[in-house]
Amino acid sequence: MNETFARRLTGLVGIAAAAALIIEVPLYFVYSGPPPDANVLTRLLLAIFSLAFLIVFVTAFRELVKRVNPACEWVGSMAFATGLVYATVTLVSSGLEAGAVIAADRSIDPTITVSGTYILYGSIGRVLLTLFLVAVGFGISRTNLLPRWTSRSAYVLAGVNVAFVPSLFFGNDPANFYAANGWGTTASMGAILSYWLLALGISTYRSATRRTPSAGSPVLRH
Repeated sequence: MNETFARRLTGLVGIAAAAALIIEVPLYFVYSGPPPDANVLTRLLLAIFSLAFLIVFVTAFRELVKRVNPACEWVGSMAFATGLVYATVTLVSSGLEAGAVIAADRSIDPTITVSGTYILYGSIGRVLLTLFLVAVGFGISRTNLLPRWTSRSAYVLAGVNVAFVPSLFFGNDPANFYAANGWGTTASMGAILSYWLLALGISTYRSATRRTPSAGSPVLRH
């Protein structure tokens, strides 16, 4: 995999992951009570596709960092490892919710009923995303891989994720912004992540059409 192909692949799968998330998140706000099974299963299916694309994204990002600056390969590996664990944990949460919905003889709201997922996609997910975002931001800044705003925004988003880690102390009412499964802790954070990932994917893909700088070059830093 050469650097140009790595940039294009990273950008494309980042855009694909973001697109699936952008479609998924609004489905959580369509119904005030227990949503129909079709709604829940559709949003979980979108989540599965988004996480599958995310796995490819973190793999390609690791390869891209290594191509641009071999000395920073460990940072790419950190982003890969934390992104992969995040995707795995969230896929487990999606599987638990989908199984509960399929087995139930009535409409249920899995964000309330499936209590085992609260911390998985809440506080645990926030910690894992924090580590992932810091690794991505550091990798970009150390290699001059992309413009400065991409690394800075990764750090800001990491800080926001840290702020939601204590949400496990605030109950399980999804209508509560700061609950363990609240709309701020989960859905809103997913929405913010999706648009950041979209912007990052576009920036990475566009960088493949520019003159590829050597490590340390300020060409892409604007």
